[in-house]
Amino acid sequence: MIETPRLILRPWSEADREAFVHIVSDPEVGEWLGGARTRDQAIADFDRMRAFWDAHGHGQFAIERKADGVLVGRVGCRRQPPEWNHPMMGEVEIGWMLAREAWGNGYATEAAGAVLDWGFQALATPEISWTSTSNHRSEAIMRRIGMQRASERDFDHPDLAQGDRLRPHVVYVARRPG
Repeated sequence: MIETPRLILRPWSEADREAFVHIVSDPEVGEWLGGARTRDQAIADFDRMRAFWDAHGHGQFAIERKADGVLVGRVGCRRQPPEWNHPMMGEVEIGWMLAREAWGNGYATEAAGAVLDWGFQALATPEISWTSTSNHRSEAIMRRIGMQRASERDFDHPDLAQGDRLRPHVVYVARRPG
């Protein structure tokens, strides 16, 4: 568990399932996930996210707002497993997603900054990168938490079709301090 001034980043529990389904079913949230999830897709995502943590010992944390205990999203670091067909295979990726009603409060920056520090320690990695598909709001968060653009590492996501607007990815990198 990680605490920030306004948030608790914690493991997922079964009690989070419905709130997660609500968040990822929102079309605006789904815009950068390849579309809003159906209930069945959202449940499968939830189960996969928890299973990834169980299998690898790291992944996405639930973001709980301290003021009212409401689940407002997810944030985490994960090493891309070798079995994934991905140009960033083996790299540690940081990512986040917030409920639409939580946007604009600085929660993503607060949570991402905390999990970036956690990732360097917990995963003993010299570098953490993050990929985005020209999501300018996420790129702004990456810059605010000290990540630097690494355009030479940009790639097209191999699991997305040619012409899919989410296929082109940009890469930002943070290196372990010191």
